[in-house]
Amino acid sequence: MATIESLPDAVLQYILSHISNARDVAACNCVSKRWRDATTSVRALYFPRSSFDNYSSSGGVGEASDNIVRRMVSRVLRLEELIVYSPFSPSGLASWLSLVGLSLRQLELRMDNLAAHNQGSHETPSKSECVGAARNLESLKLWGVLMVHSPKWDVFPNLKNLEVIGARLEDHVLTAVLQACPFLTRLLLLGCEGVRSISIDLPYLEQCKLDFYGVGNCSLTLNSPKIESLEIQGCSWIKVSETKHLRNLSISNSSGRVYMVDFGNLSALEFLSMRGVQWCWDAICRMLKLASEVKHLYMKVEFTGDFEALQPFPEIDFVDFFNSHQKLRKFDIHGAMFAALCQKNSLKHVDSGFAIPFLEEVVITVRSPLNAEQKMSTLESLLKYGKSLRTMVIKILEMKACHNSTDDFFDEICRFRYMNHNIVRIQ
Repeated sequence: MATIESLPDAVLQYILSHISNARDVAACNCVSKRWRDATTSVRALYFPRSSFDNYSSSGGVGEASDNIVRRMVSRVLRLEELIVYSPFSPSGLASWLSLVGLSLRQLELRMDNLAAHNQGSHETPSKSECVGAARNLESLKLWGVLMVHSPKWDVFPNLKNLEVIGARLEDHVLTAVLQACPFLTRLLLLGCEGVRSISIDLPYLEQCKLDFYGVGNCSLTLNSPKIESLEIQGCSWIKVSETKHLRNLSISNSSGRVYMVDFGNLSALEFLSMRGVQWCWDAICRMLKLASEVKHLYMKVEFTGDFEALQPFPEIDFVDFFNSHQKLRKFDIHGAMFAALCQKNSLKHVDSGFAIPFLEEVVITVRSPLNAEQKMSTLESLLKYGKSLRTMVIKILEMKACHNSTDDFFDEICRFRYMNHNIVRIQ
């Protein structure tokens, strides 16, 4: 019977080159000299968070783990991917990248230095500074990043993907980071604290996800003519001028208000999500007007109002709205938007030729039994005029049971569901 030991060296090297977990690679090194020699063809090394949990050394776990990673990295002929979630020091990182920095294509690091600023620790060089040695990277992912000063990076000529998750940095630092990555096609900044105003000018950027942590009053200007997908959280002022390729757009602000949105041509937009506690009414109207070609609209804004006072939505004419969004196929409506479509004058003047031609699915969240008659009329109108409607989901959310009309309204919805059971569901 043939065994793995009977395989030619080239085949064994090919098999072992697909192993990446550091513990597995270390175990292969212990099998035989032949296996040890074959593991030099490994292309990726991954050190999980728990890699050195059971390791004891007189020099301390940090120093020992740095040395172990260095030994394993130094044995690889051409390392292309390095992922380190286990603790390490700046000097350790610098030593690894001095060996394999030029061959690395993907680098992912759990930095764990967010607490260093509060503890008065100043690493020299910083972990962020050391990353610059891997100047041929195509993808860089950093977790838990503290950047007090702008990193002295040269331009990364091949970097297409940058992900920073959990970071504390200021505007000028983020600007310097992005200036070193001019060829990005994908940018992801999640849980970034300390940013107030940022201008992003990346000509090749196609996908961008920004999540600024704090009071929700950031200002964003984006100049990326190739942008296709954009998600923004935590901004009050947003300006994106070149948007002719933008297909997916999500704007949310869970802590602050959305005061101003300024977008270019949104003729290619297929999906729009608007979320948050409070948006200025002008911002809501502008987005709905610009998104006239949208196919999927998700609307979960609780209140409007230009200042501190939270105001309900004014009336939105049912017929005008759907005439202005002819291509809409899926519509997710949360309480405030649904209530605005259910005003008493919304369905008084309906032309005999009116139809909602392409709407296939509608998801409605109802939070109040008030104006029950108008709400039921709107539900019935969606079925009547939605010629292609296949699914209607009605979600009853946090409705106060003590209200006198709650039971009656719920009975009406159940009756409506029974009469249209092939389309309507209640959640």
